[in-house]
Amino acid sequence: VQLQACGGGLVQAGDSLRLSCAASGRTSRDSDVAWFRRNPGKEREFVATINWASGYTLYADSVKGRFTISREKDKNTAYLQMNTLKPEDTAIYYCAWTGRRIITSRRRDVNAYDYWGQGTQVTVSS
Repeated sequence: VQLQACGGGLVQAGDSLRLSCAASGRTSRDSDVAWFRRNPGKEREFVATINWASGYTLYADSVKGRFTISREKDKNTAYLQMNTLKPEDTAIYYCAWTGRRIITSRRRDVNAYDYWGQGTQVTVSS
């Protein structure tokens, strides 16, 4: 499975961006798809996840109400709609997919994901 993430950029606080993550190869219908982000010197931080089959979503408290994760099954693509962006949202954003079904308690765990995209930079100026 290969993931191609895109959609990052430089925006001002309050603006919106939509990231996309297209998967190629054999993906599981039971996959969970997530977005993580990382700033230099820090570990990857969970942002949001969606179950491919059910559409069940989870969000980090820091983005709840501002970000929306979704998927388009026929395009094998996941999205992260980011609204009301803040300077603290500045990071490299990574999409990740699991190769199998995982339990709900692991969906925020970076180690639960098997495949990773290359990352896309999001910079929010104040």
